[in-house]
Amino acid sequence: MHSKFIDSADLSAQELNKLHNNFQEVAKGLTEEEAQAEAAKCLHCKKPMCVHKCPVAIDIPGFIAKIKERDYEGAYQIIQQSSSLPAVCGRVCPQETQCESKCVRGVKGEPVAIGKLERFVADWHNENVCDRNIPPEPNGHKVAIVGSGPSGLTCAGDLAKMGYDVTIYEALHVAGGVLVYGIPEFRLPKAIVRKEIDALKQLGVKIETNVVVGKTVTIDDLFDDGYEAVFIGSGAGLPRFMKLPGENLKGVYSANEFLTRVNLMKAYEKDSATPVKYSENVAVVGGGNVAMDAARCAKRLGAKNVHIIYRRSEEEMPARREEVKHAKQEGIIFDYLTTPTAIIGDDEGFVDKITCVSMELGEPDASGRRRPIVIEGSEHDIKVDCVIMSIGTSPNPLIQSTTPGLDNDSRGCIITNEDTGLTSRLGVYAGGDAVTGAATVILAMGAGKTVAKSIDEYIKSKEK
Repeated sequence: MHSKFIDSADLSAQELNKLHNNFQEVAKGLTEEEAQAEAAKCLHCKKPMCVHKCPVAIDIPGFIAKIKERDYEGAYQIIQQSSSLPAVCGRVCPQETQCESKCVRGVKGEPVAIGKLERFVADWHNENVCDRNIPPEPNGHKVAIVGSGPSGLTCAGDLAKMGYDVTIYEALHVAGGVLVYGIPEFRLPKAIVRKEIDALKQLGVKIETNVVVGKTVTIDDLFDDGYEAVFIGSGAGLPRFMKLPGENLKGVYSANEFLTRVNLMKAYEKDSATPVKYSENVAVVGGGNVAMDAARCAKRLGAKNVHIIYRRSEEEMPARREEVKHAKQEGIIFDYLTTPTAIIGDDEGFVDKITCVSMELGEPDASGRRRPIVIEGSEHDIKVDCVIMSIGTSPNPLIQSTTPGLDNDSRGCIITNEDTGLTSRLGVYAGGDAVTGAATVILAMGAGKTVAKSIDEYIKSKEK
């Protein structure tokens, strides 16, 4: 069961009308009064399972106790010991399936709204404290980080706090990875991401943008430049398609391309250099958080009808309940138990409609979800002029193909030691989506923390 504050972004009809062409943040944070009331619910268990379920092991009872004392900066400092991105995690981390799912309060009622409290603390700090991180004493060792997404930023931050000379190499022109190109402004304001990155720069972390590792430089080049270890946190940005007839028509996007144009390149602005074609009727294929983001962006770009086409029922949909709820509030149409079979174009090569079939659920498959089965004779068309494919991503093979001795699995994911993040190459570590495939921000951060610890142990062992 979710906390009542999961619903704190309920919107009136008037507010919903303002959402169109408006990318301002939707979800509302807690007021101080609400934060105090929520913090008071914490039982401060002797064995807090919420901490064990947190991928970065935040001292949750500790920071909540500080909130009760109205020591919000003290609460922030406790969170920051474990998380380099508290304002980000407070917004996009799926607490309902992690820390909050183990809250004792949730057994017979509603769990403590841990995520909302984390956001409250981080926002209070950002609004009230103008501190400057002081870099620690350098330890004389250099580490390179590939990718400035959540795993790379976390690894870099932890290593910088230990005194390492850390440089992040980012392929895009802006740091932040999926936090800036993948998650829309209305869910995660980019000013928050910039502030978190600025805090890392104050610790001494250097960021080189427009560097495509595997093309501009290689992993071997980095070692030649004096780096003693390399962490690959390059994410999973290679989109998947269904190989349907018509996928090459004008108006068909991968969710990655669509969201990058909107979030990073500001396609909604009048003079955008990479505009997205105006569409009245949009179909988004998929049922994850990325599909929700793409659908809600399409609505804000002016689409009258936006369909989410998902082959299972709502119960099996992997997107967060909060995101599904917001999408419904904003008028997104959900076509459950439906899957596309072809995309049909007009005489000029633009999308005209998408052909689908209806499904029914059979026995569970390997994922544990009931397997969708086609209902014979159920073929039907949905009139659309834009299709966004959001059925998952995989790691870009560029780094693996240019790094001799770096093993990967059949999905293209880098193979690592689960406990350390070490790859098949000595001194080369990896974590986040590059290893697991597309997953959550907080799991990527957890991998970054694990690898930072492993790199520190590896470099110290060489000194002995």
